[in-house]
Amino acid sequence: MLYRIIFFMVFVAGGYAVGLREGAAYPGIFWGAGVGVIALILEYILTMVGFGTVVGGLIGLSAGLLFAKLVYFPLKTVFTNMEGTYIGVIFNALFGYSGLLLGLRAGKDFTLTNIVKIFKSRVEEEYTKIIDTSVIIDGRIVDVCEAGFIEGTFIIPQFILQELQHIADSSDPLRRARGRRGLDILHKIQKMSNITVKIIDEDFPKIKEVDAKLVALARLLGAKIITNDFNLNKVAELQGVTVLNLNELANALKPVVLPGEKMNIFIAKEGKESNQGVGYLDDGTMVVVDHARRAINRQVDVIVTSVLQTTAGRMIFAKLKEDAEREELRMARH
Repeated sequence: MLYRIIFFMVFVAGGYAVGLREGAAYPGIFWGAGVGVIALILEYILTMVGFGTVVGGLIGLSAGLLFAKLVYFPLKTVFTNMEGTYIGVIFNALFGYSGLLLGLRAGKDFTLTNIVKIFKSRVEEEYTKIIDTSVIIDGRIVDVCEAGFIEGTFIIPQFILQELQHIADSSDPLRRARGRRGLDILHKIQKMSNITVKIIDEDFPKIKEVDAKLVALARLLGAKIITNDFNLNKVAELQGVTVLNLNELANALKPVVLPGEKMNIFIAKEGKESNQGVGYLDDGTMVVVDHARRAINRQVDVIVTSVLQTTAGRMIFAKLKEDAEREELRMARH
């Protein structure tokens, strides 16, 4: 209260000084007091209605007056008898007051807290992801999250939990084990500090397939889908939903193998074609070796001949090192 009195006295003193200089000291005091009262009233109004309401009102009033000018001048050109001060005043009053009311109403929600909330929701939306059942059961998502490559909010809809529960209650031992593993993976993700897990009840009763529900939910929330399912990946992309496919990430992280490169692999089984042998790299990449059927259950040296990259993964074709050296020697002789 003290600062308001001081504030008021400053205006009174200022009015007295201006009035004294103009030769009318007492009227200056009244003018200064009047301006001080108006300032205190404005301060009270600003405190009561809030900063957002005042800004909204000013913006609305300005927009209304501008709109009044935009309407008045074309009409004045068409109807020349509209010349006159009163018509302009009416237009300004009508549109200015309308803009003021709209601005005041809209400005109520224009607060710093709401702005922060809007910004936060936009950021959360950017980092919101929906997890597919295949990714949960796969389990690699835990390692990716722990490494910090994926963070933000994970959305788990109830229909995904129900599908996991159904798998975990299956009579098939292998299927039951996969379902329980998925539930354990979810429990681990919930404990991570860089991940927020939200379980939501949003459902789409008219949609029967779980994959279609996931795509509909992602479109509704503006979220991304994390999956290993190739078909879901394509359907989601066709509908404009961003997909993070862990299989594609794993393929991208596999070491580059070039034709002519030497490697040592274990021939595990025979291939589809005659005399072929098949081995695997540590990351699971299949290596098809010509004329390696005789080397099954043995560790052999091979030379890469070609690499085939597909959406399902990568395949490496190779020859036994001894066969490749024999070919090179034959070509050198010719």
